[in-house]
Order: sequence, then C-alpha cells, then structure tokens
Amino acid sequence: MSRPGIVLAMHPGRTEHVLPDRLLERLDDFGRLLDREPLQTFADERARRLLSKTEILVTGWGAPHVGLDVLSLAGGLKIIAHAAGTVKGLIDEDIFRAGIAVTHAAEANAVPVAEFALAAILFAGKQVFRFRDTYVADLNRDRTHLMQRLSIGNYGRTVGIIGASRIGRRVINLLKPFNFKVIVSDPTLSAPECMAIGAEKADLDALMRSADIVSLHAPSLPSTRHMIDAQRLALMKDGATLINTARGALIDEAALLATLSTGRIDAIIDVTDPEIPGPTSPFYELPNVFLTPHIAGAVGLERTRLGEMVVDEIERYASGQPLLYPITLADLDEMA
Repeated sequence: MSRPGIVLAMHPGRTEHVLPDRLLERLDDFGRLLDREPLQTFADERARRLLSKTEILVTGWGAPHVGLDVLSLAGGLKIIAHAAGTVKGLIDEDIFRAGIAVTHAAEANAVPVAEFALAAILFAGKQVFRFRDTYVADLNRDRTHLMQRLSIGNYGRTVGIIGASRIGRRVINLLKPFNFKVIVSDPTLSAPECMAIGAEKADLDALMRSADIVSLHAPSLPSTRHMIDAQRLALMKDGATLINTARGALIDEAALLATLSTGRIDAIIDVTDPEIPGPTSPFYELPNVFLTPHIAGAVGLERTRLGEMVVDEIERYASGQPLLYPITLADLDEMA
C-alpha cells in the first residue's frame, strides 16, 4: 500500500519551529513528504506538480487561501491539517462541502494563551506595572512602600472570565490553585455546567460590575462585536483591570480609550482592532495600558506544540483512527 503524499503550505518566516526536523521525519515515516519547502502559492508550476500527488495538505500561518482551485489541482486530497488555530478565512466552505477532512492545532495554541492570561491576571492583581513605573520614576521606594497598603494583591479577588472557550476553560483550570473567586459569563453554559468547570455563572453585566479582573476569551462573531462597550466599561470597579487576549473586535476601542484616559481602570491588551493601532493611538502612551503585539499565542519554541498536534492527527488519519480535533462546516460559525 503506497504512503499518502504530504505537502506543506505556509510562510516559512512565520512558522519557524512549527515543524522541526524530527517532526518532518515523523511525517516521512507514515507518508511521503513530497517537498520540505512549503508552498507559498498554489498558482505556480511547483504547486501544480506537488498538489497533483497530494493526499494530505499541512497548512499554517501565511498559507494561501484553500478553495476550489486547490481541489481542482489536488484531486486526491483527503485531509487538511492546519498547524495553527482558526481556519476561518483560510479554508473555503466548499472544501468542507466536498468532504475533505479538516483538523487544526487550536488546542495546542490555547496553552500559551492561557498561560499568558494567568500571568496577566496575577500581575494585574498585584499592580505589578504600577509598582514598576512608580519605582523607576522615583528611583526610591517611598511611594511604592505606601502602595503596599492599598487593597491590592491576589488573595480573595474576583476574576471574571468572559467566554468558556477552550482557552477560557484552561484559564479557569489554571486559576484553581489560587485564592480567587472565579465567575464566568457564557450564554451557552448553565449554572451547573459552570460549577463543574470551577466557576460561578454570572450574566455579563453582573460580571463587569463585580470582577476585580476581567479576562476576555470569547470568539469574534457578529453577535460579540463590541460586546464590551461604553455602558459595560462604566460598570467596572475603580481600579479594575480588563485583559484581552482574544480578539480586538470584542471591545469598542473608542469607548475603552475614553475610559482608560480617566485613569479609572487598567488594561492589558494583546489584541486590537485594527491589528496594529495607528501611530498616534493612545494605546502606546497611556500609563495604565500594558500593550503587547499579539504574542499571547504560540511564539518561538511554543510553536512546536502546533506541529506536534497536527503530526499526531495525521498519524491518526494514516492509521485509520478517528481525528481528535476535527472541524466541521458548522464549527466555522462559532470559531474565533
């Protein structure tokens, strides 16, 4: 029985560490890796030649769009394994309708996002960034000693998780060893289901009103666009922190910046809308904002988890076992 042909399609500069040599060798053990150099277009002669022999397509960040044109070139295509999170906007709905199996590594990408969120929550509770800025500005500890008397720290605080997604659930699990009260807002979960994952159910307004730290983990959908608006920001406690490692579009950023400009709340922001704020954006200057360039997900060596997960999935496919992380057409409607 011939081994299935495997082709890679991703941007090498954006996917370094995803498929190190040991994983490429694993692919070649149960398939035929037709070329170690990933395709960056499906429109040239090399792509046409490779796709004609492809049963398994491994995509990643920077992959070209996979639509009917790919199916016409890859008549033997059976499965697409995406070595990253969402496939929304990358894999056309027609691929699913054609019966091509699709799997992804979103579960692996959830690990570093949840770890980042945990670190952000712990630092927010302890006001780490304010302590740092005050210490550096004063070059002494007179004001930082006074700050230690404030009602800060991570004992007995209330953390609000918006969205019991795969990442939201991981964050809830990571918070279990700490002395937090965890509340969750997710319309798809009942109160008993929330309790089962280690949190109390709350509606969104109640969560915004009672949480000391709010962490966003909802998908970006038409129904969730700007779910955190001026009215809900106004509900937040003075001194509370808003953390966004999900999608920028979840927040009405004009309202957020207006609220932040008062100094009433803090924010830890890893994602924005647009993806890169304009050069004059207050996000870069506000002292109560800790801004990072969309790094909560897999970076550097963390990306190897993505490769490991899709190689495991491909091995399952090659050996006739069911996939652990399949994506269906219906899943696209709820995908981030």
